[in-house]
Parts: sequence; C-alpha cells; structure tokens
Amino acid sequence: MRTYGAHRAWLLVSAVLIGGFGPVFALGATESTAAAARWTLDLLDWPVDGAASYDAATTRFLSALTGGFLLGWGVMVLCLRQWVFDVAPEGVRRSLVVGASSWFVLDSAGSLAAGAASNVLFNVAVLLLVVGPMWLPARDGAHLPTPSTTRS
Repeated sequence: MRTYGAHRAWLLVSAVLIGGFGPVFALGATESTAAAARWTLDLLDWPVDGAASYDAATTRFLSALTGGFLLGWGVMVLCLRQWVFDVAPEGVRRSLVVGASSWFVLDSAGSLAAGAASNVLFNVAVLLLVVGPMWLPARDGAHLPTPSTTRS
C-alpha cells in the first residue's frame, strides 16, 4: 500500500523534527552555549525582539530537561520506525498521531496561559510537519484490536 512506504519514510522526518529540538534546548543549560536556545525561544514567542532570557538557573535547568525529553521522544520515534513499524504499522501511526496531538494541546494551552499565543501558530506548523501523511490509516481497513477482541 502506498501509505505504508510514505509512513515509514515520514517517521524518519518526524524523528528528526522532534529530536532536532533536543540538542538546541539542551545547549541552553549553560550561559556560554545558550544562544541557540535563547534565539529559538525568542522566535517561538514572536516577534524576535531579544526579550527571551536564559539568565535564571531555573530557566537553564528547564531547558536542559526539555532538550532531553525532546531528544528521547525523537529517538523513540526512530526506534518505533526501525523495530516496530513493520509488525504494527497502524499501532505506530496511531501512537505518533496521539502523542503529537497530546503535545500540541498541552503545549498550546501552556503557551496561551504564559502569554505566548504566537507559539500556537508555530505548534500548528510543527504538528502538521511531524504528523504529515500519518493522519491517514496505514492500510485500508487497518485497525487495532479492541479489548473485547483480544484474549487475556
């Protein structure tokens, strides 16, 4: 099926997009390497005006944590592509869509609450890029078993 190949290829795109933010934010852990993280944060809280600050140790710590989570999530998507997708393409597809959608809702709500509404627009773009063709089922009629159809 043509979605199968597109999904397999897109998982690599998703992994790079998600995981690529990891090192950027992890570099925000120290003042001497925080420039890329500061600029990215400034961009996401449009307009780019230099107002983003990485002066507080707690900001740098949170940036390091965020970088680690993003890198780990990206690597997990890559691992799902390499080791699980061929066995359960629909399960992997749904996992990516649900995970990315969950990130989108919480991140966007938090951005609105923090007064960074412009980030919601960036989130829409990232969500569309991360999910890409994964919105479509892996195969015609593909489905996951429901609890009533599985054996204990």
